Amino acid sequence: MKIELSTRENLKDILNIINQAKLYMKENGINQWNEDYPKIESLENDILNKNSYVVKDGEKVIGTFVLIFGDEKSYQKIEGSWKTDLPYGTLHRVAVDNSYKGKGVASFILDFAEAMAKEKNIFSLRIDTHKDNISMRRFIEKSNFDFCGIIYVEDGTPRVAFEKILKI
Repeated sequence: MKIELSTRENLKDILNIINQAKLYMKENGINQWNEDYPKIESLENDILNKNSYVVKDGEKVIGTFVLIFGDEKSYQKIEGSWKTDLPYGTLHRVAVDNSYKGKGVASFILDFAEAMAKEKNIFSLRIDTHKDNISMRRFIEKSNFDFCGIIYVEDGTPRVAFEKILKI
């Protein structure tokens, strides 16, 4: 497996994986991603801003995620408290092709995000998810993120928020 910055040529594959995730969430009663989110414009902006990445197995795109360093608007207010006030990285829109779930792709993404953060002398990662997204919550908690509280995303809906302090 390898991770690369996403390009416009990856957009079709990214959309395919995002749509698989949307269907999974719909079938499991998780009101996190739907017809309105994430929009193609958001995905295109992520690529343009060089925050979007793809995971490849050979030349096949098998995962996608966004990694942003800097303040996240939705994280400015939290019902609870962050573990640190240090600069942080944020993981968004983590999704894995259905045929690759359970094969360590999400852990590979997290290892990459941690390495990128450390390269930038950033020692904190944050992530959020819907309260009902049990599989993602399980992964987040298994990966040593700590629950910090509730944040509200742009449309006003709540998300459970986590932070992980990275070892130096």
